[in-house]
Amino acid sequence: MRETFDQFYKEYIKSWRNFSIKGIEDVISSKYTAREIRGKDVYDFGYEESIDGWNHAFKELGEKRAVWILKEDVILPLKDDEVMAILWASLIVNDKPIETASLFFQTFSWENDSWKLVRSYIEAGLSIEKMLSIEITSKER
Repeated sequence: MRETFDQFYKEYIKSWRNFSIKGIEDVISSKYTAREIRGKDVYDFGYEESIDGWNHAFKELGEKRAVWILKEDVILPLKDDEVMAILWASLIVNDKPIETASLFFQTFSWENDSWKLVRSYIEAGLSIEKMLSIEITSKER
């Protein structure tokens, strides 16, 4: 199972980096649930809102020729058919990193002979310095 997840996850990250809405749509489960925390604001959403959000972001960012900065931190097996990936995401826009990053806790489950993103918890609007300091710490190990 882990080997199939590793290949799937590489394709998922590739879709994200390449602003591929089709690649993202193929990954998200119709039962998807998510919670995003941005400062003191809490947003709960599901599949439809997620696809709309990715679509809007990819269109807007693609027009700005943005580049994703994705730092994959940890992949944890939760069950035989469930895996959690923890990763940081930020952007470079107009050749400059933006000032914020988001930390994603994403749970993937084996559904109908394929891996699907079923749950996300997102800490959004964090200082990019938090993401970069983790990267430096990780390299020191």
